[in-house]
Amino acid sequence: QVQLVESGGGLVQPGGSLRLSCAASGRIFSIGVMGWYRQAPGKQRELVATITSGRSTNYADSVKGRFTISRDNAKNTVYLQMNSLKPEDTAVYYCNNKAKVVPGTIPLDYWGQGTQVTVSS
Repeated sequence: QVQLVESGGGLVQPGGSLRLSCAASGRIFSIGVMGWYRQAPGKQRELVATITSGRSTNYADSVKGRFTISRDNAKNTVYLQMNSLKPEDTAVYYCNNKAKVVPGTIPLDYWGQGTQVTVSS
């Protein structure tokens, strides 16, 4: 019902930047919180950043001051600008939307397929 397509991952040197995008499509009534999570090899998936429909943001301590989350409600798209990247940022990054497909129902979680970010010299 809701499809999320991510783009923008890749290989970057330490100190470099990347911008991730995640576009939602399908039968969408509304999208509440949008967010980015990541999972490194051998580790659990962790929160990176979230943004509400009112554009209130929340960041993991490890990325504060380096990453910026934003959204374009008209395009149902969430972005993650990542600056000053470190090798420990290497992970598969997943976008998440809490969306309603029917008015008056509770939002459901939808996930993208993941995009690899590798920070290495």
